[in-house]
Amino acid sequence: MGRRNEHTRDELREIALQAAEYLVAENGLDGLSARKVVARIGYTVGSLYMVFRNFDDLIVQMNERTLVALHQRLLDAVADRPPPVVALRALADAYIDFALTQTHRWLAIYQHRLPEGEPTPELATEKVTQMFGLVQRELALLRTHASAEDIALAARALWSGIHGVCILGFDRKLEIAGGRSIPDVAGSLLDNYLAGFVSDQEAG
Repeated sequence: MGRRNEHTRDELREIALQAAEYLVAENGLDGLSARKVVARIGYTVGSLYMVFRNFDDLIVQMNERTLVALHQRLLDAVADRPPPVVALRALADAYIDFALTQTHRWLAIYQHRLPEGEPTPELATEKVTQMFGLVQRELALLRTHASAEDIALAARALWSGIHGVCILGFDRKLEIAGGRSIPDVAGSLLDNYLAGFVSDQEAG
């Protein structure tokens, strides 16, 4: 690590975020603190708050980077534009793989609570919207006569289920219900949901 005066504000922001990501990856969001970040990068807490408004701002920017990485993982999963059902399975597999391999960083997105009255950051909202958009695009190809509102609702329902399976798996609740793995349970959910989704299109 260079001496303090060797870093610009942008460089300090970058190394602080890298340190925060490392600490969260190792110990979860509860293991993150401003003092631990500055101890890792060789700065003072005061210096940290020259580039972040407060500790929440540091976490928000860290989580935004995680969302960017997750969105890119999903984009890569369907880069070759497979058929809709295959694409949805690929998106689910990519989401689950990210959750399993980057568990603490993934959980931090949902564990962090902004102070009351603080709006959700625009970049976070944008990335979540884009990720739902990937799911909506494939569902719209499966049910061509559905309204945009119905497709949006279906995407949120399906992905809430996939996300919920991940959360239950990490909380070890799936073991109580027979001990099946997160990918197994999520795959069953996806297959059954899509079977009903496609049959509704055919019936219509």
